[in-house]
Amino acid sequence: MALLTPLLAFLYHLPRVYKWLLKPYYVASVFLSVIFLLVRKTPGICEHLSTTREDGNSCDFDWREVEILMFLSAIVMMKNRRAITVEQHVGNIFLFSKVANVILFFRLDIRMGLLYLTLCIVFLMTCKPPLYMGPEYIKYFSDKTIDEELQRDSRVTWIVEFFANWSPECQSFASVYADLSLKYNCAGLKFGKVDVGRYGEVSKKYKVSTSPLTKQLPSLVLFQGGKEVMRRPQIDKKGRAVSWSFTEENIIREFSLNELYQKSKKLSKNREEKQETQFPTVPEEGATETGEEGAETESKKDK
Repeated sequence: MALLTPLLAFLYHLPRVYKWLLKPYYVASVFLSVIFLLVRKTPGICEHLSTTREDGNSCDFDWREVEILMFLSAIVMMKNRRAITVEQHVGNIFLFSKVANVILFFRLDIRMGLLYLTLCIVFLMTCKPPLYMGPEYIKYFSDKTIDEELQRDSRVTWIVEFFANWSPECQSFASVYADLSLKYNCAGLKFGKVDVGRYGEVSKKYKVSTSPLTKQLPSLVLFQGGKEVMRRPQIDKKGRAVSWSFTEENIIREFSLNELYQKSKKLSKNREEKQETQFPTVPEEGATETGEEGAETESKKDK
């Protein structure tokens, strides 16, 4: 049963995995991840490589290469324990596979190491992970619209994600945030996003660091009445982000989304009832005429 559950999960997500792998970013990532294996195992190439094996077989891994691969595999497994989406799992595998390949190629031949490192740099500069394009109920703010929208109606609660397109964590979190917006968006509870990588003034005003080494991306902030109530991850006294896992369960619990949603639904319902009381429905002309004709018919029958 323990082996059957992951297998069924993999088969369930298989069509989605195929869609990812067909995209240029993932095709290039797969190639860069397995290129050392291809070089070491391809006949006609591997014979010309150096090796430390006692049998002199240059078409198989030596003990040091196996040791490096096993060590980095253990790191991937530890890293993936905190991954919350399939994209993060796959991204961790790609990242540490490239790190392993850099070490292995430099150990094999410094020229091959430099060539592979150059390919990785070109890849990072030219290929970006595909952005999430699925369904969502999210309003995207600019530096000019965020303050106006947050203060438009004090009865509306906003959950705003501060993100940057270059951040892998933000890209992985996009699908989770979109799912939450589909489940909880209503008249009194709304979801927004603002790209702090693009709007620097917003990042300064709301104190969200955009440093390449920052742990504040993504940041989720809850606004009520246009004022910040809470945010995750929290910032300590030294200005550092406290580690926090952006899982759907954590967000629902920490931000009390179920309670907020129920209150927001009551608010929108009360608002609709007030509107109906202030503006009662006027009967249509056809219905009025029919009613008058019916009244005349009834009076004739009485006569």
